[in-house]
Parts: sequence; C-alpha cells; structure tokens
Amino acid sequence: MIEFFQHLVNGLSLGTIYALIALGYTMVYGVLKLINFAHGDVYMVGAFAGYYVAGSLGVRRDPTFVKAALVVLGAMMVCGLLGFLIERLAYRPLRNRPRLTALITAIGVSFLLEYGFQLAPIRGLPIEFPPGPTPRYFPELIARADWSIGGVSLSNYDVYGLAAAVALMIGLQLIVYRTKFGTAMRAVSFDPQVAGLMGIPVNRIISGTFVLGSVLAAAAAILNAVPRPQIQPLFGLLPGLKAFVAAVLGGIGSVPGAMAGGLVLGLAEEYVAGYTASSYRDAIAFTVLILVLIVRPEGLFGKARVEKV
Repeated sequence: MIEFFQHLVNGLSLGTIYALIALGYTMVYGVLKLINFAHGDVYMVGAFAGYYVAGSLGVRRDPTFVKAALVVLGAMMVCGLLGFLIERLAYRPLRNRPRLTALITAIGVSFLLEYGFQLAPIRGLPIEFPPGPTPRYFPELIARADWSIGGVSLSNYDVYGLAAAVALMIGLQLIVYRTKFGTAMRAVSFDPQVAGLMGIPVNRIISGTFVLGSVLAAAAAILNAVPRPQIQPLFGLLPGLKAFVAAVLGGIGSVPGAMAGGLVLGLAEEYVAGYTASSYRDAIAFTVLILVLIVRPEGLFGKARVEKV
C-alpha cells in the first residue's frame, strides 16, 4: 500500500508537468488547428532561461523564495517573447498555406532550437550562450526538505510544484472562460474569419495564445528542472512528445482534456515503471497514443467532428 501511494505522489508530480506543457499544444491547436512541434523546445529554452537568470541572481550561494519567483518570472518572459517571435516569423506568413507546410515549419523550428543550443558559445557575450551540448545542473531555487508521511516519501519540491501547477491551470481556466481575451480566443477558434469581421484582432489573439502557451511551458520547465536538475539542449524532446500524447489523450483542443490527459499519463507512467520495469517508462506514452487513436481518436474530452467535403 505504501508503494501504491508513493507512485501516486510521483505520478501526480510528473503528470502536472505534462499537463502544463500539453496546455500549450492544445491551445495552439484549438486556435490554428496546428500541432506546434516546437513547443517542447520552448520548454527547453525555459529551463535554460531559468538557469541563466538564477546564475545572474546568485541563487546557488543564497537561495530564497524571492529569487525563486524572479527566476520563474524571468523564464516566463523569455519564453513568452520566444513564442511571440515563433508565431510572428515562422507561422503567420504560412497561415493561408496548406497545413502540411506549417507542420514542416514547426519541425524545422524545433530542430533550429535543439541544435542551435548545441553550438559553441559565442565569444564576448556576458553569459555562456549558446550553452553547447554539455549538460548543465540547475541550481536549487529553495532549500530542499524531505518528509516521510506514513512511509511515503515527500519533499517540499513536490508540494510547491503541485500547488504552483494547480494554480497556473486554474488561472488559465479563468483567463479562457472569464476574460475578454479568453472569449476572443474561443471565437477565433470557432471561426477566425467571422471573428475578424466582428472586430476581433485575430492576429493579436493568435500571438497572445502562443505567448500564453509558452509561458506555461516555461513554468513547467522550472518545476521539472529543480527536482531533476540536469538540463541540456534535448531536455524538451521527450517531455514534449509525451505532453503531445497527453493532449491527444485528453482531446486535442480541450483545455480540461489536456489537464486530465497529463495527469493520467503521469500516473500511468509511474505505475507501469513501478510495478513492471523502468525501461517501459517511455514506451507507455506511445502505447497510450496508439490505443487512443484506435479506440477513441477524439480523446477523453474531445468531440468527434464530421467534415464536409
């Protein structure tokens, strides 16, 4: 029983990370019907942005809550700007082109970020950038504390991470369903041409959607990098793919579905790895993807749509 609850804690901690990344996939798809495969690499950039901000603040020498908050906010700002630039420079010029063109561009942006960050650092910069292929170790933003409750191991990282992820997801729900921006975003998702005729600034809403998704990816990167401190330019490859599976599982385009899909995938991964073999940890995500596509392609919260041709 203790082992069961230990996997539950670990699965929830991991599932919230997948959920936060999956929200970026599902929001962009909901608005543009585009799978932004560069989103996992935006997550990686968020981890490195937090690493550099933490270095400039001297977090290793003196970790505090204030500095931790500044690191998270700095990473969010960098990723928000990156999301805006990706949409403005890479996707907007192709908006009226076939979807396959935008999909190939998304893969190209992903490779650009992954392998661009593996280049040798540029001389003369105040920071060592690009970081190169050598793994870096993310600093402790706050002092770690471990507890044992009924035999179940728990750390303050798990508590803070889960609380922050839940707060961010609730905040996103409020933005989508309780603000003018959220109303405009849902209108653009339904029909961008009609939304434009009704006076909604479609380009601005789409850019805002990319920024919002990228900000959540940055938060997920910091929450994941602190307890699992090794980061490198391929840091976002596997989590990005698994978050995409979580978005499909929950129903691509559905915000509650992305949340549920991330939690389900995180729990499934932990229980499979705990009760079978850890080597199956990465395989379970793609097994889930195949099963969902066969049994229920629209996902848990998605709705089947019939397209007229």
